[in-house]
Amino acid sequence: MGFQEELGAALTDRALHLIVLPTEQCNFRCTYCYEDFTVGHMQPTTVQGIKRLLDRRMAGLERLNVSWFGGEPLMARAVVEEISAHIVAAAADAPDLQYMSDMTTNGYLLGVPVAERLAELGIRSYQISLDGPEAVHDTTRVRANGGSSFRQIWQNLLAIRDSTLPIGVILRSHLTPANLPSMPDFLAEVRDTFLDDDRFSVSLKPVERMGGPNDATMDVLSKEARTDVMAELEAVLSAGASTARNAMGAEVCYASRPNSLVIRADGRIGKCTVALTDPSNTVGQLLPDGKLRIDNARLSPWLRGWADQDWNAVRCPYIGMPRTRSEPPLLQIGYGPHR
Repeated sequence: MGFQEELGAALTDRALHLIVLPTEQCNFRCTYCYEDFTVGHMQPTTVQGIKRLLDRRMAGLERLNVSWFGGEPLMARAVVEEISAHIVAAAADAPDLQYMSDMTTNGYLLGVPVAERLAELGIRSYQISLDGPEAVHDTTRVRANGGSSFRQIWQNLLAIRDSTLPIGVILRSHLTPANLPSMPDFLAEVRDTFLDDDRFSVSLKPVERMGGPNDATMDVLSKEARTDVMAELEAVLSAGASTARNAMGAEVCYASRPNSLVIRADGRIGKCTVALTDPSNTVGQLLPDGKLRIDNARLSPWLRGWADQDWNAVRCPYIGMPRTRSEPPLLQIGYGPHR
């Protein structure tokens, strides 16, 4: 779409995208994670507020997209199910509403019975990370208790593949200089194991420094090195498998859209799931009655790309965010030295 079409989609009040964090705790401690796990599970007052917000908005919507994020959202599955069941019941009285729901999960708790129940509640798209073969993956995607994670995730994925579940799974691989040597063979295995099933696709994402505690020592690919790396690995995915797909990100960031909001586990309203520790990302508060108390001075910088017709600010409103002298500097999100 062109700028004007994207602007219309972003500004319409007939569409709503909620990114909900039912918990900000996680059963993993990934080495490149930027979250600080200081907020726990969503409290009943916030759950109630989300339900009331949806009750207020549902009648006027044509499209509702609910994305589950965390932490690890399946650690608060009861919250996910309660809110999703409320949406499904309300959507039954709105036959023209297009309701979609997806989840970013580490996959450790996503057995087939769980996926079946969530599919009944409309959650039918997942993003799950695999960072290489078992020995490599388990060095970066470590469980909170120090244990390995690959084998359980792989078994869950095989079980989903062998089921008839009507869901889609994006397998996301984070790329680092350390795991690159193992990735061609690993992605060939992923291709041969999953990509003949059109429910599965692959997304390749170079790791970046996102403000986490390991940023200073984390080795990442330079921007210059990425083109060749991505081309090589995408060729592996497509070789001999016409159904292989590499699902890449959209041009317009959700954080720049006025009709997209992050609802944190404590009821704070944000715009970006990366800059969770930045005060500028808290643009309001969800109240128990479903009303939103929005700080327009905090919100407007996230939306500036539309008014300025600035594609860079639309693609990532956080980069180049205007700051006052009293505000802390932006998190340093960027690339590593040339490799």
